[in-house]
Amino acid sequence: MSDQSHTKSLEDVHESVQIKKGKFRKILSFFGPAYLISVGYMDPGNWATDLAGGSQFGYTLIWVLLMSNIMALLLQSLCTRLGIVRRKDLAQCNRETYPKGMNFVLYILAEIAIAACDLAEILGMAIGLNLLFGIDLIYGVLISFLDTFLLLYLQKLGMRKMELFIVGLITMIGLCFLTEMFLAKPDFTEVAKGFIPSIPNSAALYISIGIIGATVMPHNLYLHSALVQTRQIKRDDFSIKKALKYNFWDSAIALNLAFFVNAAILILASSVFHKNGFHEVAELSDAYHLLGTTLGTDLAPKLFAVALILAGQSSTVTGTLAGQIVMEGYLHLRINPVLRRILTRLIAVVPAVVVILVFGENEVGSLLIFSQVILSMQLAFAVIPLIHFVSDKGKMGNFAINTTTKFFAWTIAFIISFLNAQLVYEEFNKWIIESESYTLNIFLVGLEVGLLILLLLTFFIPVFLKKNEENQKEIHEPFQKFTLEEISQQHFKHIVVALDFSKTDRKVINYATQLATPESSLILVHVVESASVKYTGERTNDEESQSDLKRLEQYAEILRPLFHETKIELGYNNRVHTIAEICKKHQADLIIVGSHGHRGFMDFIFGETINKLRHRVNIPVFIAK
Repeated sequence: MSDQSHTKSLEDVHESVQIKKGKFRKILSFFGPAYLISVGYMDPGNWATDLAGGSQFGYTLIWVLLMSNIMALLLQSLCTRLGIVRRKDLAQCNRETYPKGMNFVLYILAEIAIAACDLAEILGMAIGLNLLFGIDLIYGVLISFLDTFLLLYLQKLGMRKMELFIVGLITMIGLCFLTEMFLAKPDFTEVAKGFIPSIPNSAALYISIGIIGATVMPHNLYLHSALVQTRQIKRDDFSIKKALKYNFWDSAIALNLAFFVNAAILILASSVFHKNGFHEVAELSDAYHLLGTTLGTDLAPKLFAVALILAGQSSTVTGTLAGQIVMEGYLHLRINPVLRRILTRLIAVVPAVVVILVFGENEVGSLLIFSQVILSMQLAFAVIPLIHFVSDKGKMGNFAINTTTKFFAWTIAFIISFLNAQLVYEEFNKWIIESESYTLNIFLVGLEVGLLILLLLTFFIPVFLKKNEENQKEIHEPFQKFTLEEISQQHFKHIVVALDFSKTDRKVINYATQLATPESSLILVHVVESASVKYTGERTNDEESQSDLKRLEQYAEILRPLFHETKIELGYNNRVHTIAEICKKHQADLIIVGSHGHRGFMDFIFGETINKLRHRVNIPVFIAK
C-alpha cells in the first residue's frame, strides 16, 4: 500500500463523498463514478460504427458490441482497483514508472486523445443542433463552446450532484432510444441470433474492428482511477475489498446501460435501414433523414437528434476532468480550471471550424472518423501500463490481480492493440495512397515506426526497469533541514520602496522600517506618469518631475539617519518595467509596494501594477494595504 505523500487526484473533490451507514445507503454511496465513465462509451464517435454495422449486416454484429463491453468492464474494474488500493491515478503511476522524456510523450498522446474525444463530442452536438433546429454546423460548433463553464458550475455543486446530472442525461438518452425501439418494432428473435459470434466477410471484420476500437476510450482509464478516490474509504483490507466489490457492480450497471444505447443504435439501423435496403448508412445526418422517411413519423428523427445532443453534452464533462487528471498526474502542473476548460475546448473547436470553413460541411463525417483513429492510436499506451501496475504485488499487496485475471487482461490488451494498430495502419496507408506529398508520406511512415517503438518501450520498461522509490519526484521539492540560527541571520540588504505619493505611502514606509535593519540600504522609487512623459516615453524635466524628485528627497532625509544608506530613484512612464529595472540595477532582495485599492474592471481602467510586477521580478513582493 502506498503512502499519501503524493498529489491527490482531483484534489478539489478528493474523498469529498462520505460513505453512508446502512447496507443499502452504503452501496448507493459507491455508485456514481462509473456513470461518468459510461458516457464515453456512448459518445457520438461510437454512433457511426454502430450505424454502419447495423445497416450493412443487420443484427449480426451485436455480439461484437457485447464482447467489447465485457472487455471494457474488465479494464474499468482494473482502473478502480488501481485507484482504490494505491490511491493514485493512472497518470501518476506512469510518472513514477517511466523515464522523464517518455512520460512527456505519453502525456502529449493522452492530451491529443482527449482533444480528439472532445472533437467527436463537439461535432456530434453540432450535427444534432443542425438536424433539430437547422443551425449551420459552424454555428453549432461555436455554440458548443458556450458549455465551457458547465463543468465549473457542476463542480461547485459537489461530486454527487455532478454524477446526478450525468445520470439524468443518460436516462434521457435511454428513453429516446426506448421510444425509437417501440417505433421501429425490431424482430427480437433475429436480435437474439445476433449474439452468436460470426463474421460474414472482410467488410464485417473491418466494422467489428471499428466497433471495438471506438468502444474503449483511453481517457476513461485515466478518469476512472481518479474518480473512485472521491469516496472516503477506510484503509483496512476489509473496507478496500468492499469498495472494490461495490465499484465493480457500479461499473457493471453503468456499462450495461452504455451497451444498451450502442445496441439500440445498431438494432435501429438493422430494423429500419438494413431491412429496407439501405445498406450504406454511416453518416449521422443520413440516419436522421432516413428515420423519418422509413418510419413515417417526425418523432423518430427528432428523438435521434435530441439523444445526439445529450450524448455530446454529457461526454464533454468527463473529457475535461480527464484533461485535468493527465496534466496534474504527468506534469504535476495545476492551472486555473477556467483556463484548462477553455484550452481543452479550443483544441477541439479550432480544427472543426477550420475544416468546415475550408472544406465545407461535407467533410465533417471524415473529421469524426479521424477523431476515432486518433483515439485508437493512444489506447494501447493506457491499457498496457494499467495491467502492469495492478499486477505489481510490491505496490498492490494482496490486491494484485491473480493469474487468471492477468491472462484475460493481457489477451484483451493484445486484441485491442492489434485491432487498433490495424485500423491506424489502414487509415495511414489510405492517406499515403491519396496524398501526393512525399514529405507527408515520409512523416506518416515515421510516425507509424515511432508509435511502434514507443509501444514496445511502454510494455518492456516496467518489466526490466524499476525506479528507486526514494527518488520518485513528488509535487513539492524534497524537505531541506535548517536551523533557527540560519533563519535569524537572514535579513534584507537592499530594499526597494515604491511610493505613489498617496496616503498609503506612510504605511509603505512604516513596513520598510520594520523589515529593514540598520545595515540595510533603502531605494525610494517613484514613477512619473505626466502627460509629457506619456507623449515622449522618455525622461523629462517638466514641473511634475521636479516636484516628484523633491518629495522623494524629503522622504530620504527622514530615513537616512536610521539606515546604512538611503537612495532615491525617479522612474518614467511604465511603472512595472521601471520598478523591475531598478530592482535589477540595485540587486534588491525585497520590494515593498502599496495596494492600489481597486480590482477587476477598474484594473483595466486605471492600470494594475502588483500582479504584473510579481511576474517580472524574482524577489519577494510585500504589499502594504
